[in-house]
Amino acid sequence: MTRTARPADRPTPVFRACDGAPWPTHDELDPDAEWAARRESGDVEWWTADEPEPADGEPLSEVEPLPDSRDGSGYAASDLDARLGHLESVVSERQRATAEEYRLILSVLDDAAFDPAPWMGPDPTLDRAWHDARGRTPRAVQRDRVELAERAAVAEIAVRLHLSEQTVRTRAAHARTLVGGCPQLWAAFGDGRISEKHAVDAARLAATLPAGDTAAFHRFDDEACTRAQVLPPAKFAVAARAVRERVHAESLESRHRRAAGDRGVWLTPELDGMATIHALLPADRAKAVMSRLDRAARHLRACADEDRTLMQLRADAFADLVTMTSDDGPVSAEGRSKADEALAADDAPAADMPTPNAISTPRTFRGGPPATVVVTVPALTLLGRDTEPATLEGYGPIDLDTARRLAGTATSWIRLLTHPVTGAPLVLNRSTYRVPVALRRWLGVTSPACVFPGCGRAARDCDIDHRTAWADGGPTDDDNLDPKCRHHHRLRHETRWTPTRDPGSGALSWTSPLGGRYDTDAPPF
Repeated sequence: MTRTARPADRPTPVFRACDGAPWPTHDELDPDAEWAARRESGDVEWWTADEPEPADGEPLSEVEPLPDSRDGSGYAASDLDARLGHLESVVSERQRATAEEYRLILSVLDDAAFDPAPWMGPDPTLDRAWHDARGRTPRAVQRDRVELAERAAVAEIAVRLHLSEQTVRTRAAHARTLVGGCPQLWAAFGDGRISEKHAVDAARLAATLPAGDTAAFHRFDDEACTRAQVLPPAKFAVAARAVRERVHAESLESRHRRAAGDRGVWLTPELDGMATIHALLPADRAKAVMSRLDRAARHLRACADEDRTLMQLRADAFADLVTMTSDDGPVSAEGRSKADEALAADDAPAADMPTPNAISTPRTFRGGPPATVVVTVPALTLLGRDTEPATLEGYGPIDLDTARRLAGTATSWIRLLTHPVTGAPLVLNRSTYRVPVALRRWLGVTSPACVFPGCGRAARDCDIDHRTAWADGGPTDDDNLDPKCRHHHRLRHETRWTPTRDPGSGALSWTSPLGGRYDTDAPPF
């Protein structure tokens, strides 16, 4: 038996870079090499663990050799390569199917814009005797029909696929951007050569290029497509942003002024009574906010009796900063009176942050009204005789300690008198078109969100729609009213989407322009 000599200059790192495990020594590798060489020589016959080991002197039976692995439990390299090849095929097929989904969504919306009739009904402007009650011209009516037909089609796709309407619109917009401006990226997506994440990031960046700048789109498509096929999504996103900056003809100053118009703040519910607040701000103001919160947190952290972490202190300082009023101290649950002192001591600008004019000081917030939250607390829970959770409007269930604390500090209460058995409100205004405040509040309890399937717009931000029109004798009563966001309110009255209320159970369902029937969503809380 021969062995290949080990090169004298073979590098032997202490730890493997791939997984941090120590490399085996030559003394450990040599016995393995000898056994492998003996197996390959054919001088030794092998048996499997499924058969009993032959006794001394008993001839060996012919058996299949073990897979080529050290412990005898793995697969040969060819088997593993075949499985990985199959995995590549599955992923590629999934990517092709996803691209086809994007294409079909775009196709349906384009068809709706081309022919609104299936979604809107016949075009009334074709009738010579037609007159619009709202005084619109035929061109304006036809423009509205195209827009509403697309909206109706988006709603149909969303309820069928259990997607949000925003997701449907976004996928159609990404597909339109790639089809019209980045044909190489679109072809790579359709062929399964790049992932959905690559395609979405590319479309999002390409959509920010100046409309009509064909040269910029071609350069971006060419350079981004090459990188998308060799880089993982995270690295591609960085590379594609760099490509976008190179090919963009508009100055960064102009783009920043326009992008600042998208600034905003929004909330995302998290688990266990927590939530995340996101803010999109100009970079200098965001940096100033973080600098101020960090300095306030470090000021508090230096106190002898402080046991909160810097992360907790930044969060508490942020909450105190935006919830203070001129008459109140910090009102957050975890905040302490020292936070006010820390924020006040923080008024002097540091050398590494923008000037004070770049961000409002805490005193700006203190002049406003106190924050308002709406919490529904079962009476027995409030008295400690039940454990049914309280509900924070726009969020969902919250822990009882928080609910009781909010109830204890509430400056006003709304008492809702209901029937002890049916739960229906006892006093309602049935004689006016305008919905009374108390009735609107009751509808917010019974229907906390827009009643269109899949819509999560809070009832407080919705129109209150009469199921039977007031002009047709419909009363302003809880059994004739539903909250509908402005978008779905228009779909109900101007497209072929039709709500229907079961007279027996009271359950609401919607019939789509194509005849599909969809139940409204149950209340989330």
